[in-house]
Amino acid sequence: MSTATRIAPPREARLARMAVALVFLTNGALYANVVPRFPQLKAELGLTNAALGSAIAAMPLGALLAGLFAATVIRRFRSARVASIGIVLLAALVFLLAFAPNVWALGAVFFVAGALDAIIDVAQNAHGLRVQRVYGRSILNSLHGLWSVGAVLGGLMGSAAAGLALSLPLHLGISAVVFSLVAIFAFRFMLPGPDGGVTETAGGSGTKRAYSAHAVKILAVLGVLAACGALVEDAGSSWGALYLRNELLTSAAVAGLAFVALQVAMTFGRLTGDRVVDRFGQRAVVRAGGALAAAGMGLALAFPSVTTTLIGFACAGLGTATLVPAAMHSADALPGLPEGVGLTVSSWLLRAGFLLSAPLVGAVADLSSLRVALLTVVVAGVLTVVCARVLPRRD
Repeated sequence: MSTATRIAPPREARLARMAVALVFLTNGALYANVVPRFPQLKAELGLTNAALGSAIAAMPLGALLAGLFAATVIRRFRSARVASIGIVLLAALVFLLAFAPNVWALGAVFFVAGALDAIIDVAQNAHGLRVQRVYGRSILNSLHGLWSVGAVLGGLMGSAAAGLALSLPLHLGISAVVFSLVAIFAFRFMLPGPDGGVTETAGGSGTKRAYSAHAVKILAVLGVLAACGALVEDAGSSWGALYLRNELLTSAAVAGLAFVALQVAMTFGRLTGDRVVDRFGQRAVVRAGGALAAAGMGLALAFPSVTTTLIGFACAGLGTATLVPAAMHSADALPGLPEGVGLTVSSWLLRAGFLLSAPLVGAVADLSSLRVALLTVVVAGVLTVVCARVLPRRD
């Protein structure tokens, strides 16, 4: 019996689950609030697509670098404090985006926000795993589903603020205050005491095993799969609103619905994905999802309209809902690697995918059009179908 099980009565465990769920939800909602306002940020600062994409790419770059220090920070301050107080600091950084005077300042705020978000992400997952051990059954998938619910909520808030023509400082100020209060409230009910071995696991330590050349090759393919998932998700968050606003000439409120459509579909896929994967296996589900994402976005780009675009982004979100978890799970269970290496490398490649996708799409858009640039989603779907062969048929 673990220490957490001895000190946490059932009611305390239920309250802790509610608290960490609120942290996941606020984490998803904060950044999503900004996404529908990208067209306004781009217009106010006079940015090109490539410049905006480069500024956004500073966020995963910061996350990529800070991920190295997450376990050390959590060991020092404990997962509950890092996750909840980190949300308050992240809310302040998101608020500062409204006052960026140029692309360099915008990129700097995105960089620091990404670095902090990477540490928060490890901390909330570490605490979620601790609560899961108290429960004695899986609850982590539902927590990730609530992150997606938060992203949808944030996207709707941002779309509504754009439609009401709220100023960026007012909109992001309200968001920062509301979600900071939620995080502070949640901290009161998270599990007390040290985290035990969670942070060591998050840091990727473990027993030593020899490297297998075959395992390294499989891990590289799994990294490509994770990067494909990152590209598809980033296309909706970074470029969906701009595509609807600038190329299909929609209102600011409607433009934000591209991100919402992707996140709603992805949330549904995450909340129902466990049962589907158990029945059909990771390989079949990921292959079908990749085909759905490619076909849906291909249709949307071939016959551009608001309706087909929203359907296309929804197909992309649903199709890739289980992709990243499948890649990480398979990498973590891959034989022939030291313990923790597979999960660590696949996580880094996922962040690299987020880092490269925004400037890649922005550069292609400046050379041709955003409609052509979004064909990268179709390519990612096709590549997913091809690479899914490395996934197991059944767990």
